Amino acid sequence: MERLRLFLLVSLGMFGVGSGLRCYKCSDYTGRCQNVQECTYEDSCISLSERGGKTIRQCIRYTDCDNSRLSLMFPAVTGFTYRCCSSNLCNSGNTVTTATPVLALVGALLSVWWCWV
Repeated sequence: MERLRLFLLVSLGMFGVGSGLRCYKCSDYTGRCQNVQECTYEDSCISLSERGGKTIRQCIRYTDCDNSRLSLMFPAVTGFTYRCCSSNLCNSGNTVTTATPVLALVGALLSVWWCWV
């Protein structure tokens, strides 16, 4: 029974249960955003790139990730592309993927194996 409790504790810790979404928050031309913002449970992260080169990164309600809503929210931005995502710091602009979910899964599977061996 102790092994099962330990397994549950480790699994919950690996998957980040209870932690909120975090997004980069900046509005600049450099693409070197380092400010981090805590979001609500209704939010996703957005990276909105203006035709002139300026990029806006922040939390945004998931339901607002729509071209017509974004046009109303950012009326000064005339032409833009955007990407909404829902994992921590996913609006960085980097296309590098992280191995954290894979490592968490491997750790959880090893914990299950250890509990029943």
